[in-house]
Amino acid sequence: MPSRGCLLIVEDHALMRAGLRALLTQGDDFEVVGELDNGRDAIHAVSTLCPDLVLMDISMPGMNGIEAITEIRQRHRDVRILVLTIQRAEEFIHASLRAGANGYVLKDASHDELRVAIRCVLGGKTYLSPDVSSSVVGKFIGKGQERASTPWSVLSHREREVLKLVAEGHTNRSISQFLCLSIKTIEKHRTNVMRKLDLHNAAMLTTYAIERGLVEIRGA
Repeated sequence: MPSRGCLLIVEDHALMRAGLRALLTQGDDFEVVGELDNGRDAIHAVSTLCPDLVLMDISMPGMNGIEAITEIRQRHRDVRILVLTIQRAEEFIHASLRAGANGYVLKDASHDELRVAIRCVLGGKTYLSPDVSSSVVGKFIGKGQERASTPWSVLSHREREVLKLVAEGHTNRSISQFLCLSIKTIEKHRTNVMRKLDLHNAAMLTTYAIERGLVEIRGA
């Protein structure tokens, strides 16, 4: 492992980014080569900044961390990715590992644990926070993927994008412009999401998204 790892921080909270930079640049172990607040920009930044490791949040606007990990892994097989999140639910842990993350750390971890996790992942190993249930990890390692499908797991990548944007308050028209798709296509995706999740209006979709950490309540 190189003596000085180059890190890219992807986190939508400015104070959290500043704190991580301050922590990780103490000493000579790590160099922070960039900071971003969304997954979509992270995909391009990996190509231009060439970090050794991406420290990735999950819940972010526009494109969430799991979607970004999937895209980064398809384009850059060698870059290491460590998830840093508040999400403890099994579905997020499984989805992150399946997408290609090399580690999963909770945001209430100590500073020392985070540094250990980064060194571990940079060294080619997998790191999982001790607070992540061993039974959850066992299911993933033993099965490779969850046997039983969940409503979330049957949504397509595009349907998940539409769900997130609806929950963030976007109209069908603004979603169509953002994703460069027709309004009819967005309406079809939205209908499919509601059918698959058995949810019947935008309020229910928003509640579902918030409960699963896809969007956050600002100013609460």
